[in-house]
This record gives sequence, structure tokens and C-alpha cells, in this order.
Amino acid sequence: MNNTLNKTLFSLTLGMISALSTTHILANQADAIQISDPFIREMPPGAFATASFMTLNNQSDAPIKLMKASSNAAQTVELHTHTNDNGVMQMRQVSFFNIPAKGQTQLKPGGNHIMLLSPTKKLVAGQKATITLTFDDGSSKQIQVPVKSVMNMGGSNSMDHSKHQHH
Repeated sequence: MNNTLNKTLFSLTLGMISALSTTHILANQADAIQISDPFIREMPPGAFATASFMTLNNQSDAPIKLMKASSNAAQTVELHTHTNDNGVMQMRQVSFFNIPAKGQTQLKPGGNHIMLLSPTKKLVAGQKATITLTFDDGSSKQIQVPVKSVMNMGGSNSMDHSKHQHH
């Protein structure tokens, strides 16, 4: 009986070690994502929202989904994309952004972006805000994101969100 008990304990211990090792590996999606060129668009006077942009680089061999974002700078933070509906650009909330294995996903004006709604403070150039990105395994990455002036962006980057239809 003692031999059976030892085998059972050994099997349980091995199973727990295996489960903990797997959990540790799976909990590192955030570590596999490298962020480059993050910024938040400075808010024009009277604006109720702004957006954040960045490039998400996936260093792992598996695709990773960005499931949500949160920030100390806004009451509500949503993942959005732009769609062209008969010549009218419209923003739509999406449930995630896919970041391909060994690839990247760009969040940029006129495309995918993180929408900061009902800001908790006026976001002006030179400030920084914290954004927390949460991935499909539940892991998260907190980044400090500088606020940049719309006037200094030029071109398509100076797109005013207030002129778009929001759904």
C-alpha cells in the first residue's frame, strides 16, 4: 500500500509541476509583444475623445490577440477600426486585434486604433498617459504613452475623429 501511495503522490506532484509550468508559459503573451512608436493624439478643444496608436510586434511563434485596453486618462477605452461605408469613413468597435506569429499589427490613424472616450483629464502635447494592454491569455502590459500634437503630425495623421461617424 505504501508503494501505491508513493506512486499516486509522485503522479500528482508531476501533474501539478506540469500544470504550473504550462500556466507560466501561457501567462507570458504580454512578454512576447514589443511595442514601438506609441502615442496619443492631443485632444482639440471641446473633444470628447481621442485615440492612441502604436505598432505591436509579436516575437512568439503563435498568434496573439489584444483583447482590451484601459487607461488612467479615460473613463472608457475601446478597440476600434475604420471602415469605408459608401465613401463615408466610420469607426466601429471591435472585440480584439490579431497580432500574427512573428508579425506585427499597426494601430494607425485611419485604421485600427485604441479609442480613449470621456477623458479624465485634458490630454495635451508633452504629457504622458498610462495604457494597459490585455491579451487573450489574461496577461497584460502597461506602457507610458506620450501625447503628441495633431499640428505636428501632418498628412493623414491629422484626421479629426469628430468628423467621422461613430457606431
